[in-house]
Amino acid sequence: MLWIRGGEFLMGSDSHYPEEAPAHRVVVGGFWMDRSTVTNAEFRRFVEASGYVTLAERPANAADYPGASAESLAPASALFVRPSRGIDRNNHYNWWAYVRGANWRHPRGPASGLKGLDSHPVVHIAYEDAEAYANWAGKALPTEAEWEFAARGGLEGAEFVWGAELTPGGRHMANTYQGEFPFRND
Repeated sequence: MLWIRGGEFLMGSDSHYPEEAPAHRVVVGGFWMDRSTVTNAEFRRFVEASGYVTLAERPANAADYPGASAESLAPASALFVRPSRGIDRNNHYNWWAYVRGANWRHPRGPASGLKGLDSHPVVHIAYEDAEAYANWAGKALPTEAEWEFAARGGLEGAEFVWGAELTPGGRHMANTYQGEFPFRND
């Protein structure tokens, strides 16, 4: 883990998504944060030691979804499904599908597995799953403000956590979809 000294910063953005606005000054105290994401191997150790079952591995509570069919309550998670042609991008259901049997052990659906993916970040994890892992590991999840403060690395007021340009010198600095979303990723 890495100790992040607290400080004051401009959180959010007035330039991107509405839920990020308005940009505003925030003060955070010092906090500990993992240097990298939790891997499949690390999460597996937690599950084996604790017997924990993730949200995606449990059927949904029928009381929370009155009138839902048993099939709709089956353990599942959302997967990105690349359409074969252009679609209405105003409807995210055109590229996300709720897939039975998709979970951290089966990241691309029930026929997939984790072979060769031990060092990859664990996926299909809900907030309550991440919180259970953190508690088991003797850690705490960062708040939204702490996470953004750490991600910015001291860079104040930049549009992106690495600076002002999306692709400085033509280089992509993040895993950003390139091409015609959502059916052609170059």
